[in-house]
Order: sequence, then structure tokens, then C-alpha cells
Amino acid sequence: MNANPIPTRLQTLRAAMAREGVAAVIVPSADPHLSEYLPARWQAREWFSGFTGSAGTLVVTATGGGLWTDSRYFAQAESELAGSGLPLMKLNVAHTPEHVAWLAGQLGEGDVVAVAADSIAVAAAENLARRLQEAGAGLRTDLDLPGAAWNDRPARPANPVFAHATPFATVPRADKLRHVRTAMRKAGATHHLVSSLDDIAWLTNLRGADVEYNPVFLAHLLVGESTATLFVDAAKVPGEVKAALAADGIALADYGTAGSAIAALPDDAVLMYDAGRVVVALLEGLPATVKQVRAPNPSTAQKARKTPEELDHIRDVMRRDGAALARAFRRIEAGLAAGEPLTELDVDTIVRDARAVQAGFVGESFSTIAGYEANGALPHYRATESGFSPLAAKGLLLVDSGGQYLGGTTDITRMLALGPVTDEQRRDSTLVLKGMIALSRARFPKGTSGPQLDALARAPLWAAGMDFGHGTGHGVGYFLNVHEGPHGIRPPVAGGALVPLETGMITSIEPGLYKPGRYGIRHENLAVVTQADSTEFGEFFAFETLTLCPFDRRGLEPRLLEPSERAWLDDYHATVRAALAPLLDGADREWLEWHCAPL
Repeated sequence: MNANPIPTRLQTLRAAMAREGVAAVIVPSADPHLSEYLPARWQAREWFSGFTGSAGTLVVTATGGGLWTDSRYFAQAESELAGSGLPLMKLNVAHTPEHVAWLAGQLGEGDVVAVAADSIAVAAAENLARRLQEAGAGLRTDLDLPGAAWNDRPARPANPVFAHATPFATVPRADKLRHVRTAMRKAGATHHLVSSLDDIAWLTNLRGADVEYNPVFLAHLLVGESTATLFVDAAKVPGEVKAALAADGIALADYGTAGSAIAALPDDAVLMYDAGRVVVALLEGLPATVKQVRAPNPSTAQKARKTPEELDHIRDVMRRDGAALARAFRRIEAGLAAGEPLTELDVDTIVRDARAVQAGFVGESFSTIAGYEANGALPHYRATESGFSPLAAKGLLLVDSGGQYLGGTTDITRMLALGPVTDEQRRDSTLVLKGMIALSRARFPKGTSGPQLDALARAPLWAAGMDFGHGTGHGVGYFLNVHEGPHGIRPPVAGGALVPLETGMITSIEPGLYKPGRYGIRHENLAVVTQADSTEFGEFFAFETLTLCPFDRRGLEPRLLEPSERAWLDDYHATVRAALAPLLDGADREWLEWHCAPL
């Protein structure tokens, strides 16, 4: 058995810290674009800790440190941190301070904390510096100690960029840039810096493959009053794409020159940027004479509101995606009935292969979560060759998966009853479904935000003394990131922004329940915000469910459903049957008909 390499890597990092007189290093889960999912080059937190989850912060001091993450990853982190010497610090758990508060208690007067300038947002760095100063410590962002101590660090990805063309790109890039420039003029800005990769891909009608599962490419974009510059490795951009960009006034410059271009802005320039989505490194050389306007990227809100034409493509994708899942789920059930030795890894392969034959399929939108029984209690579980469970003709299988298509992005979770399930499992699964139905049926006034609706999905669980530790819904992109802002459905947070839900916004609705060591349950559909009514009290919105795939009634307890909830489920299954039946035949269609029968 190979020895755990993490202690040796931490020793190297601590030696670099000692040479620079640094008391602590913060290693966030971040790249120069503050992406959720990172290219290998910027996975320093994983390299120095061994923790592979997508969210977490590593803190290393001369003699200690820790890894902070949330409840989605507690079990995973405890396993992956074993032997590293790093303790798991559980976020949002009583008596566990968040990492800055913990650091403040470890530091002495005059101590220095380092974080790489290309891995922390401007706003976050200012807040961190202020809090460290209160503790008598200082912050340095000019040192990338993890990068210096990381031998064999991967290079930047060099995958080709391609056009997201018509008919799927329904709005020309020139129109999108015109909208941005209108927002710039209103803010009094002459230039606008964009670093978030999904905003850049959407604005330019380009896609790439530099980040696993997300069809984006590494770039920065500087929009001027009449021209724009895309900072990207030119070798990745085909000639016809370069010509099309030039026709719309977008010039190319080397990816590594974005910072120097910002430093060369004229004295009378006014730069608009989102301080929460631009890293410190880009603005280190910004002339003091250049005025700054801090505001959200106009493209973020525009991108979230899908056009009617985009929604038509998404609805078509949902039909084909649902048909693929029907084939995959029938294949799993038939295999188990025939005595095949199926595992969670086989579920991953069967689901991926079923999607891959669909027209317009590009890839998965995230790593499939196929968690059988106890593994389903790990919200971000992933079966691997070194760790997976065999399936049996009993109990519950949680399958959370999604696809990237030219016409949209999907994300769906279904519970499959592979055989007999317990009364407790049926009760819990039904309570979670009741929450999903309550939120799916919601009517709410214009201006309502996701946090104001979150309790609807939790109420049935709360009534039974239960809850879940993750958000209830996230935005979803249009052949873009499966997690998209600015909106979301989650419990309210003190000081947190309340982004109103607007028509055209797509959100997941995915309440869950997790009983560690036993089983986990999650039901998930995607829905779009639609206009519902206009009364003397104003405009009211509703959700239109987009996802098309039956729920497995064998894992439910129908007696716990109110008549209106039973009617919702029967109506949903009738819609699914009508949409998917023309795409299926033979045993697959029989499977659909059986699963879509009324309760």
C-alpha cells in the first residue's frame, strides 16, 4: 500500500511558508475565474489535503491547520482526510468557527497570512484583510506558496473553443454586447471586465471544454464602448471563430496579458466589474486614476432569464433526456431481474450510454451520483473503481445525473425501488416528495426570492422532526454550467442577497433527506418560472415543471399524500407518458406505461 503523500506535501508547503515568514496559508477552492469546478492546474486544495469535494477551504499553519467544508461532504471528507494530519472542520455546526475566525485565534501580533492573488476575489480579499487586521495580523496576496510548493503542477488546459451556433444560439452576440454596453452607460463606465467563464461563454456564443462537465473555456473579457478584447490562448480558437468574433468587434489577446491590459487603461477610464467575481491578481496594476464601478455583471441576470426560443429547445431536450433515462432505468431493472451482477459503476455507465445516443448530446453535466442504500446518504457520493457497492433486488437506489446538450442542460434525481423497501423508507420518500410537490405548485408575487419559498419544500419534513442540510434549488444554464446564479432556493442567510425570481429563470427543486449509514432520499426536477396571473394585488408567478421522467411509485406510501398531491402526481405522470411514449417502443414503452399509471 502506498503511503499517504499529503504529510510530505504539507511539509514542503510549510518549508516555503517559513522561508517567507508566513504564519498561515489559505488555500481556497478557486481558480482565476472563481469557478465552482476547477481545471486540474488550480486544484491545489485537493493536492495538499486529499479532499476531492468541490467546496472547501484548506488552512495550513506552521504546526496545524484544517479543512473546512459543509454537510454535503462530511462523511467524504472524514474518509479522504484520514492520515493527512488535517482535521475536518464542519461548517455551520455549533461550536465550529469558520476558518477566518479560527485563524484569528491562532495568530499573534504581526503575523502574516498568505493567499494567492489569482484565487481570491477582490471583495473577499478586502474582507479578509479587515478581519485579520482586527486580530493584529496582515494579509499578503503577492505569494502563491501552494503553487511554488506543488511539483509537477498541471499546465493550463488547451481544449479547442467552438461556436454555439444557430438554431441553438438564439440571440446574436452583438445583441448581448449591446445590452452590456447599455448597462455600462447607465453606470457611467467606459470598460467592463468579465472573468466568470459562463458569462464569457454566453456573451460570445462560444463554448469549450476546459472545465470538466461545464462547456466553458479559460478567458477574460474586457468590453469597451465600441470594441472588446477576449483574452484567450489563440491556438484554441479556430480561424472561422476568430473571423466571426472580429466581425462583431471582438479582438483576441493572449490569456496571460489581461492584467497588463487593465494596467494600461487610460487615466480617464471608468472600469466596471463584479468585485465578487474578479480576482485580486487582475487589478493589481490598475492605475489609481481609473475610477471603479462595482456592480454585478449585467450578463449574469440576462443569462438566467431564458428566452422563449431557448425554452423551446430545452423542452425538446427534456423529452429526449427523459426517454434516455426510461431506457436506462428499465435496463437496470431488467438486469437485476435476470440476476446480472450490477454495481453502482454499471448504473453510471448505463445512464451515460443511454444519453450519449441522443441527438445533440455533448457530455454529462456533472459526475453521476449513483448511491445504493447507505451510499445514497452521501449527497455528493461518487462510485469509483476503488470504492463502490453492488446492487441487490431490494432497497433504494438514488440516481442523480444530468446531460449537456446543444439545446440545454439537464439535472434530475430519481429514487429507484430495486425490490422490497421498508415502511420507513416509503414514509420518508413520500415526505420528501410532498415537499417537492408543494414547491412545484407554488404561486408567488413578483419580487419573491428563492429563500422566501424554501420553507415550502421543508415543511413536511419539519412536521416530522427532520430536515436536510443543502439548498433546495439552484439555477441551471442553457448548455452551460449546471449550477448557475444569481438566483437559488435555500434557507435565508443573514445579510444574504435576496434575488427575485423572474420569468424564464430555471431552477432545480430538490428536497432531500439523509440518514447516515442507512439510506438517502432526494427527488429533483427542473422548473422554469412562468407568468401565472395578474390581479389587483399585482403580478403572480408559478413554476412550470420541465423534467420528464416518472417517479417510482413502489418507493412511496400513497396514503400519506393528500388528494391534491395525488392529483398532481397523476397529472405529472400523464404529461410524462404523453411526451415520452412517441420516443419509446417495445419493452421501454411498456416500462413507461407501467410507471406512469395513476396511483
